[in-house]
Amino acid sequence: MDIKAKIEEIVGKVKSDKDFAAKFAKEPVKAVESVLGIDLPDDQINALIEGVKAKISLDKAGDLFGKAKKLF
Repeated sequence: MDIKAKIEEIVGKVKSDKDFAAKFAKEPVKAVESVLGIDLPDDQINALIEGVKAKISLDKAGDLFGKAKKLF
């Protein structure tokens, strides 16, 4: 399994699907497993969840930086 690709897939789904984003915020393990279609050990699921959260945070920071850059 390509972890980076799965993180990108889940991030894309979080950004494009408000229902999935709410599910991810409330029950990230179940949300990730629903995308993967398999049940992984907790340590692997938690690593994926942290990767998704980090990617979302980086994307938000980049968006904010882009907006601030336009002010100057």
